[in-house]
Amino acid sequence: MTATEHTPQPAGERPGEPSPAAPPAARTPVPGLGFLREPGRLFALSLTVLRAVFRRPFQFREFVEQFWFIASVTILPAALVSIPFGAVIALQVGSLTSQISAQSFTGAASVLVNIQQASPLIVALLISGAAGSAICADLGSRTIREELDAMEVMGVSPIQRLVVPRVLATVCVAVLLNGMVSVVGTLGGYFFNVVLQDGTPGAYLAGFSALAQLPDLYISETKALIFGFIAGIVASYRGLNPRGGPKGVGDAVNQSVVITFLLLFFVNMVLTGIYLQLVPPKGV
Repeated sequence: MTATEHTPQPAGERPGEPSPAAPPAARTPVPGLGFLREPGRLFALSLTVLRAVFRRPFQFREFVEQFWFIASVTILPAALVSIPFGAVIALQVGSLTSQISAQSFTGAASVLVNIQQASPLIVALLISGAAGSAICADLGSRTIREELDAMEVMGVSPIQRLVVPRVLATVCVAVLLNGMVSVVGTLGGYFFNVVLQDGTPGAYLAGFSALAQLPDLYISETKALIFGFIAGIVASYRGLNPRGGPKGVGDAVNQSVVITFLLLFFVNMVLTGIYLQLVPPKGV
């Protein structure tokens, strides 16, 4: 080797040649980002379902089948639960009003509590426990069998084909079931107050008509609609994202019920606060 020859140097080490950029440093995870990822995906699914409701073709047959299934598994339990629930409210309120010599307001207090609070919650809890768990298990089993992946390969949207009819069915059943639960619970409270507490039927009805107003029914139906939507969305989301095979489907069902319960009570608190601020109470 002559004096003018030299060993070639790697790129970046030759005189006058810039060194290559250093590899980017590993990104540090942002604290709390993992906690927000799941609510974000749930919210994204909600928006996707709302957009898909107005797309065609609408799966009307699937909607009818799911509507009938949800109604068949919730009507009788809802009626059976609303009777003792209305009775407990009537007995407790009647006992309180008798202590302060305000028996004439027993009907108003018990019926308003039953319509505004008890009925939507009873409907939502039954739908999320009975129908929501079935929806989550059905979608979860389809997911682990890769049926949803096959639908996407064929150009069929699983959201529009399976999720939208189920969510709409839960919403419709919740709104209709809320009216039935309100009537049954009110009749149960009337019976127990008049028969067991020696209340006056005229005073019970007069107190209700004196304090109740139509917005009370509006907020009750609005709560039922929102609660039904939340129950359907949470059940569908957990059914579309199971982890760990068949065991993961069972875990997803349990998680969907617990998450729905937590969201229902939180949303109920928010809606009640907004309603009490916007709608003035009716004077006696």
